[in-house]
Amino acid sequence: MRVWGMSDIGLVRRENQDAYLLREGTASGHTVCVVCDGMGGPAGGQMASRIAVETYVNELETLLAPDMGPEQLQQASAAAVSSANQAIREAAATHPDYSGMGTTLVSAISYEAGAVVTNVGDSRAYYISQSGISRVTRDHSLVQRMVERGDITVEEARHHPNRNLITRALGPDADAKCDGYVCPMEQGSYLLLCTDGLVDTVTDQEMLFEVIHGAGAENCLERLLAIARERGAPDNVTAVLMESV
Repeated sequence: MRVWGMSDIGLVRRENQDAYLLREGTASGHTVCVVCDGMGGPAGGQMASRIAVETYVNELETLLAPDMGPEQLQQASAAAVSSANQAIREAAATHPDYSGMGTTLVSAISYEAGAVVTNVGDSRAYYISQSGISRVTRDHSLVQRMVERGDITVEEARHHPNRNLITRALGPDADAKCDGYVCPMEQGSYLLLCTDGLVDTVTDQEMLFEVIHGAGAENCLERLLAIARERGAPDNVTAVLMESV
């Protein structure tokens, strides 16, 4: 795997409450990527996302082994999510300024034939190849439920006033459930992990174009960020790109 990451405060927010962490060449041979979008006041969101990425990756490194298959990787990822959730809750309990803080999480762990993806909240993973773009994860959000009921369309969800109301998060939920996905990857395909700051300003087709047809994968995230900033970047923008080589 080749990996790149970027995070930007955007043009409106006073601080960046997103966080990401990349760990290439772990002792087990896996590549681990995680992206989080914090919430909960000026200090809380930033603290929650930082705790989540660090705890998640550190815990995984104690659990991963070279011969793990996708099902074992999913179990390890779920255990690391639980540890991150507990760490956030413990920090919130001991620091009044952090009360109620929380964060989304989306992650990917490489294996020989692809990656195992985990998510909580509305940060997303997309699979991108020459054949097109598809969303791997399902948002845990109010508007996702509305889309699934047929109340609104996917396009209407992009601009819905309640699009940022999530139904699951690390921190506020004592037992935050994560979803897991196995994503086989062909050579030359990509996984894009990102927060809603990118999703709300850049369309799926624009992501596809920049990743596949843009001037080099190594500069892709900067190009996507430029599009988000051209459209006002009202939120923090964070993304990680994984390439199967």
